[in-house]
Order: sequence, then structure tokens, then C-alpha cells
Amino acid sequence: MTDAPKFRWQRPELLLLLMASAVPLTFATWQALLNNFAIERAAFTGAEMGILQSIREIPGFLAFAVVFVLLMMREQTLAVISLLLLGIGMAATGFFPTVWGLYLTTLVMSLGYHYYETVQTSLALQWIDKARAPETLGRLIAVGSFAGLVSYGLVWLAFELAGLDFTWVYLIAGGATAAIAIFAWFAFPRFPSPVEQHKHMVLRKRYWLYYALVFMSGARRQIFIVFAGFMMVEKFGYSVAEISLLFLLNGALNIFFAPRIGRFIARWGERRALTLEYIGLIGVFTAYAFVTNATVAAALYVIDHLFFAMAIAIKTYFQKIADPRDIAPTAGVGFTINHIAAVVIPVAFGLLWLVSPATVFLAGAGMAAMSLVLARLVPAIPVPGGETALPWKPAPVATAAE
Repeated sequence: MTDAPKFRWQRPELLLLLMASAVPLTFATWQALLNNFAIERAAFTGAEMGILQSIREIPGFLAFAVVFVLLMMREQTLAVISLLLLGIGMAATGFFPTVWGLYLTTLVMSLGYHYYETVQTSLALQWIDKARAPETLGRLIAVGSFAGLVSYGLVWLAFELAGLDFTWVYLIAGGATAAIAIFAWFAFPRFPSPVEQHKHMVLRKRYWLYYALVFMSGARRQIFIVFAGFMMVEKFGYSVAEISLLFLLNGALNIFFAPRIGRFIARWGERRALTLEYIGLIGVFTAYAFVTNATVAAALYVIDHLFFAMAIAIKTYFQKIADPRDIAPTAGVGFTINHIAAVVIPVAFGLLWLVSPATVFLAGAGMAAMSLVLARLVPAIPVPGGETALPWKPAPVATAAE
């Protein structure tokens, strides 16, 4: 049963934008503080950081279970509850400045984050038509970047001018996300889904290229998330304020470029966009391995982050080839596939980092090269029955009765 909107602003797209703004208030703050908090308060080395990041990815690995949660509640409800859990985990982080305390609060926060991201992807692909999807997804990134920009700025002000402790910054950021979740619950009606979603696991042979792309994306992304920022602090001595300013620049560029990248994908196609991304990432990761200048490292970090918006192309590629009823369960399966490597890589590469940081980044370049090969298999015009550019098809097109 759904509610009727009482006001014109009570639209699905506006709800998506509001929720997209809530996540960076927490995640951007956590990201800006993590390396300094872990090193200064919890005495982390690269090994503990790798373990922490693997723990953070466990809920993402279990994202396929979202289909079972949806037997008990609507996707929109789960999205709001996940946001609330994200805020609570963040708010508690500063009160547990130990290795095990950081592991626990990260797990709670990550559970909310990954289940929100899974459901948000599903809702966006259901509520937004295919023609508008790339640009709208770009706007969601832009809104999130703006919220992240505000968060990084407030982190900088909190440490440089206000002199606040880690505990207060974590508490304020987590509380803000929780407050937005509560507002979203009471201010918006329950919107209907255009197509009834399957309430069971969905794995289809004809989606194999999508699965491969999200798997490699998860593996490659971990190199950036875990080790690029850690290098900035460990190797080049960046402070919380300096890391925050770097994130501010990333956010500002995303606000401007993300919607335009969405329009570029809509105009030029997923194959070209992904090809450009992976060629660029091969160069960035190779440069990471040998960089010795702090300014050059910062420039690489910004360029690397900017390529993230290109991942819109993987989502819109799936939207174009999918049975509409598969979107919710496949969003969960996709997140799980994305996180298979993400659970293993931080620990394994954290140990490798102790021996050779350069090898970690060269492995990232190799992952980008493998992704480039997969990207060239995306057809110029993806459609059901035309999921790859290969001359053979792994399975017939799904039917409504499938």
C-alpha cells in the first residue's frame, strides 16, 4: 500500500537526492578522519588497516541477503532504516579509540551504508527512466559530492579553528545523517514500484559481463580506498586538515563534472565511457607506484577520484539489458559480487604493503587492464538479447514468466 503525495516536492527523485546528501555527511567525515584516527589513537599499521577495510566490506559481501529482508519491508523503508544505522555507527566511533572498538563501530556503520547503497541503486533504476538515468545518476553523485564538500570543510574548521576532538566530530556527523533519515521517514509518502520485483535470488547467464565488470570494479576500487589515502598519510605525512582540503577539491570537481559525465555516457555510450575510465586508471595506478612528490601524489588522488563517476556506465548498462523485475535482487547480487574481492584484498594487500607498497599499486594497474578488456565486450547499444559484443549469446532473453 502506498501513500498519496500531499505536496509537489514529495517526488521520488527528490527523496533520492535527499538520501544521497545524507550518506556523505557520515562517510566523507569517516574517510577524512580514518587514517589519522587509526594511526594516532588506535596505533594502526598497514596490517590492521587492511583488516579494518576487510571488515568494512563484509556487509557488502552479504548484500545479496537484501532480497530476504525485502520479504519483510519495502525497499524505501529499508533505505531509511539503513541510513539511520549508518548515522548511529558513525556517532559511536569516537567513543571507542581502540583496534577492536574501531572494528566494531565500522561494522555497524558499514552495514547501514552497504544496504542503503544496494537499495538506493535499485530504487534509482526503477524510478528513473532509461533516457534520464545517466544524467540523474550523475546528479545524485553531484549532490553527494556537495554534501561531502560541506563535510570536509566542517572537518577542516573543526580541527583547525574550533579545535574539536575526534569524538565530537564523529558524533555531530553521525547525528546529522540520523536526523535526515528520520526526516525522510516522516516527510515523504511510500512510493510505488513501477514493476513488482522478484523476492528471490536472481543469477542469469546473460548478465555475466555485468557480473564481471562489478567484480573487477570492487577489486580495483579497494586499492584506491584502502591504500591511496593511507599512502598520503604514511608516506607524505598529510594531516587531517590537508586530507580534508584534498577531499574538498575532489568534491568540488564532482559537483561540476558528475552530471556532465552522466550526459557524456548517455550521448557516447557505456563502452566508450568505460574504456576511457580504465585507460586512465592504468596510468594513475602505475604512477602511484613510483610517485615521490607529495603534490604529484595529491594530483593523482584527485584524478583517480574523478574517474569514479564513470562507474555510472556499469549501472546504466545493466538497466538497458535487464528484465525490470530483476533490478532489486540483482542490485543485491551485484553488490555481493563487487565485494568478493573487496573482503580479501585489503588483508592480503595490507600484508603486501609491509613488503612493497609499489607492488600494491602495480597490481591495481593490472586490474584496470583486465577491466579494459571486459569494457570492450560491452555492445555499442546494449539491449536484452544483445548483452555483449561477442557473436555468441550465453542464454536466451529472459521472459516475463522466467
